[in-house]
Amino acid sequence: MVDELFETVLVPIADPADARQTARAVRSYLDPDSEIIVVHVVPKGEGVPDKASLEQREEFAENAYRAFLDVLGRGPGLVGRRTLYGRNVGKTIADGSRELGATAIVFTPRGASRWVKLVTGSVTDNLISNTAVPVLVLPLREDDVAGD
Repeated sequence: MVDELFETVLVPIADPADARQTARAVRSYLDPDSEIIVVHVVPKGEGVPDKASLEQREEFAENAYRAFLDVLGRGPGLVGRRTLYGRNVGKTIADGSRELGATAIVFTPRGASRWVKLVTGSVTDNLISNTAVPVLVLPLREDDVAGD
């Protein structure tokens, strides 16, 4: 079960700082032959105007991917990256997990107040409700936040 669980791991990242933190947390759990697909969601669609251009959003995603790979230190053959597009981040990640054949979605918690989560909903709640694969929220350790 554990081998299958970490066969194709989808790892959502929000920004370069989150990418570094997530890579630190995730690396000790992965098998050497695990396939990792790092994803970033660009908010797009549903008639809502964007504050930044698509090119700016995609460059931001590239910076986050580089930050993740810098920390993870794994060969490019084992790490894929995919930019996903959608207004609902949780649903977009869940849909991406199906399309990419993920066996698990793994991430670290992001900071938001309980009030914000109550009013807006939570990406974690949305993932759990919309995906058929296990969703693992890794605990943050002090060294994950502080650096290597």
